[in-house]
Amino acid sequence: MAADPQSLRARKQPRQARAELTRQRILTAAAHVFAEHGYAAGTTNRIAERARISIGSLYQYYPNKDAILLELVTRHLDAGAVLLKERQDGDQPEALEAIVRAFVRVVIDNHLDDPKLLQVMAEQAPRAPELLERMARTEREQVDFTRDLLARHPEVHVTDIDTAARLVVSTEQLVHQLLAAPRSVDARRLEDELVAMLTRYLTAAPVPD
Repeated sequence: MAADPQSLRARKQPRQARAELTRQRILTAAAHVFAEHGYAAGTTNRIAERARISIGSLYQYYPNKDAILLELVTRHLDAGAVLLKERQDGDQPEALEAIVRAFVRVVIDNHLDDPKLLQVMAEQAPRAPELLERMARTEREQVDFTRDLLARHPEVHVTDIDTAARLVVSTEQLVHQLLAAPRSVDARRLEDELVAMLTRYLTAAPVPD
Protein backbone atom coordinates (compact mmCIF):
# COMPACT_ATOMS: atom_id res chain seq x y z
CA MET A 1 0.00 0.00 0.00
CA ALA A 2 1.37 3.40 -0.97
CA ALA A 3 1.95 5.82 1.87
CA ASP A 4 1.77 9.60 2.15
CA PRO A 5 5.37 10.75 1.60
CA GLN A 6 4.99 13.65 4.02
CA SER A 7 4.06 11.33 6.88
CA LEU A 8 7.22 9.28 6.36
CA ARG A 9 9.85 11.98 6.31
CA ALA A 10 12.27 12.27 9.20
CA ARG A 11 11.60 15.56 10.95
CA LYS A 12 15.08 16.40 12.16
CA GLN A 13 18.26 15.93 10.18
CA PRO A 14 21.09 15.75 12.72
CA ARG A 15 23.79 18.37 12.24
CA GLN A 16 25.72 17.65 15.42
CA ALA A 17 27.31 14.45 16.66
CA ARG A 18 25.02 14.32 19.68
CA ALA A 19 21.89 14.55 17.55
CA GLU A 20 23.19 11.84 15.21
CA LEU A 21 23.86 9.58 18.19
CA THR A 22 20.29 10.11 19.37
CA ARG A 23 18.93 9.15 15.97
CA GLN A 24 21.12 6.04 15.95
CA ARG A 25 19.78 5.11 19.40
CA ILE A 26 16.22 5.46 18.13
CA LEU A 27 16.89 3.25 15.11
CA THR A 28 18.73 0.63 17.14
CA ALA A 29 15.96 0.58 19.73
CA ALA A 30 13.32 0.31 17.01
CA ALA A 31 15.08 -2.65 15.41
CA HIS A 32 15.04 -4.50 18.75
CA VAL A 33 11.44 -3.55 19.54
CA PHE A 34 10.10 -4.57 16.12
CA ALA A 35 11.98 -7.87 16.31
CA GLU A 36 10.81 -8.66 19.84
CA HIS A 37 7.22 -7.40 19.77
CA GLY A 38 6.29 -7.28 16.10
CA TYR A 39 5.19 -4.20 14.22
CA ALA A 40 1.69 -3.79 15.64
CA ALA A 41 2.93 -3.88 19.25
CA GLY A 42 6.15 -2.05 18.46
CA THR A 43 4.84 1.34 19.52
CA THR A 44 6.76 4.59 19.58
CA ASN A 45 6.41 4.56 23.38
CA ARG A 46 8.24 1.24 23.52
CA ILE A 47 10.88 2.51 21.13
CA ALA A 48 11.45 5.67 23.17
CA GLU A 49 11.64 3.64 26.38
CA ARG A 50 14.17 1.26 24.81
CA ALA A 51 16.22 4.20 23.50
CA ARG A 52 16.01 5.86 26.95
CA ILE A 53 14.66 9.11 25.62
CA SER A 54 11.34 10.89 26.04
CA ILE A 55 8.55 10.31 23.56
CA GLY A 56 8.74 14.02 22.78
CA SER A 57 12.39 13.69 21.82
CA LEU A 58 11.57 10.77 19.52
CA TYR A 59 8.92 12.81 17.73
CA GLN A 60 11.48 15.53 17.08
CA TYR A 61 13.21 13.05 14.79
CA TYR A 62 10.39 10.87 13.39
CA PRO A 63 6.65 11.63 13.11
CA ASN A 64 5.59 7.98 13.58
CA LYS A 65 6.83 4.40 13.60
CA ASP A 66 6.22 4.07 9.85
CA ALA A 67 8.91 6.67 9.26
CA ILE A 68 11.27 4.81 11.59
CA LEU A 69 10.70 1.50 9.81
CA LEU A 70 11.20 3.17 6.44
CA GLU A 71 14.55 4.48 7.66
CA LEU A 72 15.56 0.97 8.76
CA VAL A 73 14.59 -0.45 5.36
CA THR A 74 16.48 2.30 3.55
CA ARG A 75 19.61 1.62 5.56
CA HIS A 76 19.28 -2.09 4.87
CA LEU A 77 19.11 -1.35 1.14
CA ASP A 78 22.05 1.05 1.40
CA ALA A 79 24.19 -1.60 3.08
CA GLY A 80 23.36 -4.13 0.37
CA ALA A 81 24.06 -1.63 -2.40
CA VAL A 82 27.48 -0.82 -0.93
CA LEU A 83 28.43 -4.48 -0.68
CA LEU A 84 27.34 -5.20 -4.25
CA LYS A 85 29.14 -2.10 -5.56
CA GLU A 86 32.34 -3.26 -3.88
CA ARG A 87 31.92 -6.65 -5.55
CA GLN A 88 31.32 -5.07 -8.94
CA ASP A 89 34.30 -2.70 -8.64
CA GLY A 90 36.68 -5.39 -7.42
CA ASP A 91 38.55 -7.97 -9.46
CA GLN A 92 36.18 -10.67 -10.65
CA PRO A 93 37.21 -14.34 -10.25
CA GLU A 94 37.81 -16.18 -13.49
CA ALA A 95 35.64 -19.20 -12.74
CA LEU A 96 31.90 -18.66 -13.12
CA GLU A 97 31.11 -20.63 -9.97
CA ALA A 98 33.38 -18.35 -7.96
CA ILE A 99 31.65 -15.28 -9.40
CA VAL A 100 28.24 -16.69 -8.54
CA ARG A 101 29.39 -17.60 -5.02
CA ALA A 102 30.73 -14.11 -4.41
CA PHE A 103 27.38 -12.62 -5.42
CA VAL A 104 25.31 -15.07 -3.37
CA ARG A 105 27.51 -14.61 -0.31
CA VAL A 106 27.19 -10.82 -0.43
CA VAL A 107 23.41 -11.10 -0.65
CA ILE A 108 23.19 -13.61 2.21
CA ASP A 109 25.57 -11.67 4.44
CA ASN A 110 23.35 -8.61 4.07
CA HIS A 111 20.38 -10.66 5.29
CA LEU A 112 21.87 -12.22 8.40
CA ASP A 113 20.16 -9.75 10.72
CA ASP A 114 17.45 -10.87 13.09
CA PRO A 115 15.01 -12.87 10.91
CA LYS A 116 12.03 -11.41 12.79
CA LEU A 117 13.16 -7.89 11.93
CA LEU A 118 13.64 -8.92 8.30
CA GLN A 119 10.09 -10.26 8.29
CA VAL A 120 8.75 -6.97 9.65
CA MET A 121 10.65 -5.01 7.01
CA ALA A 122 9.43 -7.30 4.24
CA GLU A 123 5.77 -7.34 5.26
CA GLN A 124 5.11 -4.05 7.04
CA ALA A 125 7.39 -1.44 5.48
CA PRO A 126 5.37 1.44 3.94
CA ARG A 127 5.64 1.58 0.16
CA ALA A 128 6.81 5.15 -0.18
CA PRO A 129 7.22 6.32 -3.81
CA GLU A 130 10.87 7.24 -3.22
CA LEU A 131 11.59 3.78 -1.83
CA LEU A 132 9.88 2.00 -4.72
CA GLU A 133 11.76 4.09 -7.29
CA ARG A 134 15.02 3.49 -5.46
CA MET A 135 14.46 -0.27 -5.43
CA ALA A 136 13.58 -0.30 -9.13
CA ARG A 137 16.65 1.77 -10.06
CA THR A 138 18.96 -0.45 -8.03
CA GLU A 139 17.52 -3.56 -9.63
CA ARG A 140 18.00 -2.13 -13.13
CA GLU A 141 21.64 -1.34 -12.39
CA GLN A 142 22.27 -4.83 -11.04
CA VAL A 143 20.59 -6.46 -14.03
CA ASP A 144 22.64 -4.37 -16.48
CA PHE A 145 25.90 -5.28 -14.73
CA THR A 146 24.99 -8.98 -14.54
CA ARG A 147 23.89 -9.08 -18.17
CA ASP A 148 27.22 -7.65 -19.34
CA LEU A 149 29.16 -10.08 -17.18
CA LEU A 150 27.23 -13.12 -18.42
CA ALA A 151 27.42 -12.03 -22.05
CA ARG A 152 31.21 -12.09 -22.08
CA HIS A 153 31.91 -15.07 -19.81
CA PRO A 154 33.03 -18.17 -21.77
CA GLU A 155 31.38 -20.64 -19.39
CA VAL A 156 27.90 -19.20 -19.84
CA HIS A 157 25.83 -21.13 -22.37
CA VAL A 158 22.31 -19.92 -21.60
CA THR A 159 20.74 -18.41 -24.70
CA ASP A 160 18.52 -15.72 -23.16
CA ILE A 161 21.09 -13.54 -21.40
CA ASP A 162 18.59 -10.85 -20.41
CA THR A 163 16.26 -13.27 -18.65
CA ALA A 164 19.22 -15.03 -17.08
CA ALA A 165 20.48 -11.75 -15.63
CA ARG A 166 17.07 -11.01 -14.17
CA LEU A 167 16.86 -14.47 -12.61
CA VAL A 168 20.29 -14.11 -11.02
CA VAL A 169 19.45 -10.71 -9.56
CA SER A 170 16.08 -11.96 -8.28
CA THR A 171 18.04 -14.37 -6.08
CA GLU A 172 18.23 -11.52 -3.57
CA GLN A 173 14.45 -11.58 -3.14
CA LEU A 174 14.53 -15.34 -2.65
CA VAL A 175 17.23 -15.03 0.00
CA HIS A 176 15.23 -12.36 1.80
CA GLN A 177 12.12 -14.53 1.76
CA LEU A 178 13.86 -17.68 2.98
CA LEU A 179 15.92 -16.07 5.73
CA ALA A 180 12.98 -14.00 6.98
CA ALA A 181 10.59 -16.96 7.07
CA PRO A 182 9.49 -18.37 10.46
CA ARG A 183 11.28 -21.61 9.57
CA SER A 184 14.58 -20.16 8.46
CA VAL A 185 17.21 -22.15 6.58
CA ASP A 186 20.90 -22.48 7.37
CA ALA A 187 22.69 -19.60 5.64
CA ARG A 188 25.74 -21.54 4.47
CA ARG A 189 23.68 -24.45 3.21
CA LEU A 190 21.49 -21.98 1.35
CA GLU A 191 24.60 -20.46 -0.19
CA ASP A 192 25.84 -23.83 -1.47
CA GLU A 193 22.46 -24.77 -2.94
CA LEU A 194 21.95 -21.42 -4.67
CA VAL A 195 25.45 -21.47 -6.12
CA ALA A 196 24.91 -24.99 -7.47
CA MET A 197 21.50 -24.09 -8.90
CA LEU A 198 22.63 -20.90 -10.64
CA THR A 199 25.90 -22.33 -11.93
CA ARG A 200 24.24 -25.38 -13.45
CA TYR A 201 21.56 -23.22 -15.04
CA LEU A 202 24.03 -20.76 -16.57
CA THR A 203 26.47 -23.40 -17.85
CA ALA A 204 24.01 -25.99 -19.15
CA ALA A 205 24.25 -26.58 -22.88
CA PRO A 206 21.13 -25.38 -24.71
CA VAL A 207 18.66 -28.10 -25.63
CA PRO A 208 18.47 -28.45 -29.45
CA ASP A 209 15.11 -27.78 -31.08
